[in-house]
Amino acid sequence: MVKRSKSIVDPHAAREARKYDNPIPSREYILDYLKKCDHLIKRKELSQQLGLTDSEQQEALRRRLRAMERDGQIVLTRHEGYGLPDKMNLVRGRVIGHRDGFGFLVPDDGSDDLYLSARQMQCVFHGDRVLARVIGTDRRHRREGAITEVLERNTPSLVGRFFKEKGVAFVVPSNNRITQDILISVDDSNAAISGQIVVVEVTQFPSFRQQAIGRITEILGEHMAPGLEIEIAIRNYNLPHVWPDSVKKEIEALPTDVLPHDEQNDRIDLKALPFVTIDGADAKDFDDAVYCEPQKKQWRLIVAIADVSYYINPQSELDKEAEARGNSVYFPNSVLPMLPEVLSNELCSLKPNVDRLCMVCDMLISNHGELKRFKFYPATIHSKARLIYNDVSAWLEANKSPSNYKNLFPHLQNLHRLYQLLRQVREARGAIDFETTETQVIFGPNRKIEQIIPTVRTVAHRMIEECMLLANVAAAKCLLKAKIPILYRIHAPPVAEKLIDLKRFLAELGLRFPGKQQVKPEDYSHLLKIIEKRPDAHLIQTVLLRSLSQAIYSPDNKGHFGLAFDAYTHFTSPIRRYPDLMVHRAIRHVLAKRKPQNFFYDKITMVRLGEHCSTTERRADEATREVLDWLKCEYMRDSVGEIFNGIITHVTGFGFFVELENIYVEGLVHVSALHNDYYQFDANRHCLQGERTGIKYRIGDRLAVRVGRVDLDQRKIDFELIESTVQKTSKKIKKVKKRK
Repeated sequence: MVKRSKSIVDPHAAREARKYDNPIPSREYILDYLKKCDHLIKRKELSQQLGLTDSEQQEALRRRLRAMERDGQIVLTRHEGYGLPDKMNLVRGRVIGHRDGFGFLVPDDGSDDLYLSARQMQCVFHGDRVLARVIGTDRRHRREGAITEVLERNTPSLVGRFFKEKGVAFVVPSNNRITQDILISVDDSNAAISGQIVVVEVTQFPSFRQQAIGRITEILGEHMAPGLEIEIAIRNYNLPHVWPDSVKKEIEALPTDVLPHDEQNDRIDLKALPFVTIDGADAKDFDDAVYCEPQKKQWRLIVAIADVSYYINPQSELDKEAEARGNSVYFPNSVLPMLPEVLSNELCSLKPNVDRLCMVCDMLISNHGELKRFKFYPATIHSKARLIYNDVSAWLEANKSPSNYKNLFPHLQNLHRLYQLLRQVREARGAIDFETTETQVIFGPNRKIEQIIPTVRTVAHRMIEECMLLANVAAAKCLLKAKIPILYRIHAPPVAEKLIDLKRFLAELGLRFPGKQQVKPEDYSHLLKIIEKRPDAHLIQTVLLRSLSQAIYSPDNKGHFGLAFDAYTHFTSPIRRYPDLMVHRAIRHVLAKRKPQNFFYDKITMVRLGEHCSTTERRADEATREVLDWLKCEYMRDSVGEIFNGIITHVTGFGFFVELENIYVEGLVHVSALHNDYYQFDANRHCLQGERTGIKYRIGDRLAVRVGRVDLDQRKIDFELIESTVQKTSKKIKKVKKRK
């Protein structure tokens, strides 16, 4: 028997021994071994090299190798054995489909995407995980790939519109990133009627030789039925939306209110303090309550957060479901919660005039805005009022509150004075603050949109935001010092390529980016102040925003660039974000004075959960965006042919997007609709320019457009340019119709 290699030491042997009675080498050890191996290796030989002799260990190795193969960590060839994708010139990643039939492979290692032709996309769906080999470059000099193996199918079922034509039944997926129709046999149509929206279980996935086949498992309703857009998005993005029976069983065992024994075990009684919650008018899940008081040369701020971790144990059925969901999803006028409503809207919600359990961050802030000291502890509070952002802002502006809140108003003034101090510190720190417009959909009867209005960020919004930021920073400092593995909220500086493009763009406008070798947040803040009064400020701010990286969750603390924090995490929303729940568990672990190495989550688990929670966050954003796009299309269907004023928000090689003024609906003016000239896209200047006329279309230009076409299924609106306004894009144009 070949002796086990001694050149590699399994760094996770102790962990494996704790988890299994008869442990085998860890994934990390196996990967390290294959990295040093100069040939593909069969399972029998690998088993010998690892010194695994009994049948139980060999079976465990078989299962582990299969799991590693499924996750794309290793590759099993037909004849040779196991190897690493990197050593075999293979790329592992996730497929991103395009509505025109082609797609891209986004590699796991962060390298450049691979272009996948329509032919390659025939055997996969959007979201599938695959292995591919690089076969060259396409006509646009992008790396091109050929799929060698599908590692994971991401679409076991999908939603679409059922059709039956000339004896052939099929479903057209509503997700426009999936361009293959699904064939349905007569026996599997579930009596669906042509035109209905249905759910299809894929029984045979597509290949290069055969189309996908499925069976209809659910009929959602008629096309354009009110509320159907949410049902479609839920299924398009595989959002968990049904509570399993095991979760329902655990819910039944929960109390309906705080019990006497809940307030024992070192829980501090803060019920006498006048805590309040300040939220939006339609909020039901109240995560946080605040209290502030001035002290000698300092401020005391207490942020009380719902003590979700007290009620949900790790690896309980509730916990598993919360992890799978990752976060709550907020659709217009509807919520898909991370936790059942008995917790999110009742037992854990910090409603007024009832006792609630909290995890408290108790902070002392100097008169210079410095966080001097903080401590965390479990407490019981009794919120004195459920307040609304707009009301609180109006009271603070008028320096007066209604008589029924007279006793609470001085505490709100304390919060406001502290906010003004923290705001100054934020600006001095160089945190980036973009003025973006968010919208709210106002519904009438039968879920018909009556209006889309901008949501105004009031002083009360900003006041609560600063309190939450400070508590999140305190949590990060606490757990960083304790060396507990947690998920940090990290925001990396802009990548070099985007920074080069940004500096080139600014130079064209006569602006110099202050940053040199290493860009800092204050460089962005400084520039935003410089351009504040410029007529092209909208254009510059948009380009600045798009140059930034996306914030993610990671166990590796790399700071938060946008907020200008060295360490930052999410602590304040455990009702609606799973990373916050894990942070609460970490704080509870520290308070119990347990060792870091005995924490429930290890670093490897945190890496997985960081990727998962970042994915579920993006999934929620995309799902809500899809619903909004659908609703906006429905809103504009009756306006085809009408003319509106708008502003260019984005320019591409195929045209530019225009947002209608005071309506907040966006549509495309396709380059083919620009007559009398050929237009070239200038990526550096973010504009389209006519070759003959020299007419330019840039972000921020104002113009008039006619609604040409509304495609509800594709969630697209096409605009036509009104020629009379072309020459006056930078001037005030003639006032045209506004939607009422």
